[in-house]
Amino acid sequence: MTYSAKLGLYIDGEWLTGDGRDVHSVLNPATGAGQADLPLASAADLDRALAAAQKGFEAWRAVTPEQRAAVLNKTAALVRERADTIARIATMEEGKPVAEAKGEVMAAAAMLEFHAGEAVRVYGRVLMRAPGMRSMVLHHPVGPVAAFCAWNFPALNVVRKIAPAVAAGCSIILKPSEETPGSAVEIMRCFQDAGLPGNVAQIVFGVPDQVSRHLLASPVTRKLSFTGSVPVGKHLMKLASDSVMRMTMELGGHSPVLVFDDCDLEKTLDILVTHKFRNAGQVCVAPTRFHVQEPIYEKFVEGFAERTKRMQIGSGLDAATQMGPLANPRRPDTIAALVEDARASGARVLAGGEREAKDGGFFFQPTVIADIPLEAKAMNDEPFGPLALIRAFGTVEDAIAEANRLPFGLAAYCFTESGRRQNLLAETVEAGMVAINQVRMTWPDAPFGGMKESGFGSEDGPEGIMAHLTTKAVHIA
Repeated sequence: MTYSAKLGLYIDGEWLTGDGRDVHSVLNPATGAGQADLPLASAADLDRALAAAQKGFEAWRAVTPEQRAAVLNKTAALVRERADTIARIATMEEGKPVAEAKGEVMAAAAMLEFHAGEAVRVYGRVLMRAPGMRSMVLHHPVGPVAAFCAWNFPALNVVRKIAPAVAAGCSIILKPSEETPGSAVEIMRCFQDAGLPGNVAQIVFGVPDQVSRHLLASPVTRKLSFTGSVPVGKHLMKLASDSVMRMTMELGGHSPVLVFDDCDLEKTLDILVTHKFRNAGQVCVAPTRFHVQEPIYEKFVEGFAERTKRMQIGSGLDAATQMGPLANPRRPDTIAALVEDARASGARVLAGGEREAKDGGFFFQPTVIADIPLEAKAMNDEPFGPLALIRAFGTVEDAIAEANRLPFGLAAYCFTESGRRQNLLAETVEAGMVAINQVRMTWPDAPFGGMKESGFGSEDGPEGIMAHLTTKAVHIA
């Protein structure tokens, strides 16, 4: 199947292609072959985008909330209409099974519809004062946004950045990943065809450090929104601090899974194995550190390994595939090094643990590692791949201590039938999102974000739009 995305920069309503610009080769992770050339922005392109974003903001902030909502709803309808095409492109550039990609695209459409509804529900308040006086609290759009998003959800991440900015009345310049540009381009075409002005939302690609330094150094930019790794997030925060701009930082995680001996073991295993290897484990909220209570530990390990060995690996375009390749040639090497370190530390590799030779693609077997010591690198550095790391624990206190041991706090999962224990875990586990007896974290109406080194601020939900608004108090006598 041919990669059909028409790649380009989208600046001030114009699609820009080659014309002497440097290019980046977009690879197919299932084969390792190049499939398209992506033009990269020059400094002049970025200056043009910034100037357009300033003009776009001045006009868009004056547009009625109902008009913003109409554009978002029309965009959602176009995304649903083009879902099969966008999903195939996402699979060909990121690797995930096409059914997963289709689900991602449909989730993006739902996100657009939610933000359309929220666009007309940005409320202030009137404060009680003596007769003849009035105090009001108002919310205004913060201004042009510079947004950067990761490659692992190439359609949904784009919508997560653009939709709340547009709903709030901001303009936005988005730099998606150069490894998965086609999905972003197709989503942007939906916004364009829905009538969003070309200076309100723009897409640029380029050398990441050059683009981020250029956009964040500009006085035009009033907010940074970033989804990606902790080290890169810290670097961008330093750049953004020079102008004291607003920030939303959705950084990495290392999600603990606390499995207690009163859980429904078979159901828990069925849920967790599927979710662990979703998108080949390349998910910021992927369950990763499995802490299992001692009485059921061996049964859990055995059941997890058996299910993992049955998983079908292959091209995401193959309907039988349950797990596709990793997204780029760097990932298999990283995962292999973590597995070897775990082996050297005395852990048991019960399933997988090796690269998978398939058509030159970036495949690595879904892997289960038991009895892994805390000192192993994989237990401290986010693997971001198909590794399930399993350890035993004794008491509830032990489990909570293990969950909170690392400086990350994005997502956590708990499986127990005890209502009292569920309440305790919800209160004491240090994570921005906690799922109990299920694994879904992304809902259009719920905030998505972390704590500690996993970042701050929220995407999605009403909180996602509020992150694009400033608060002003007005006092009248």
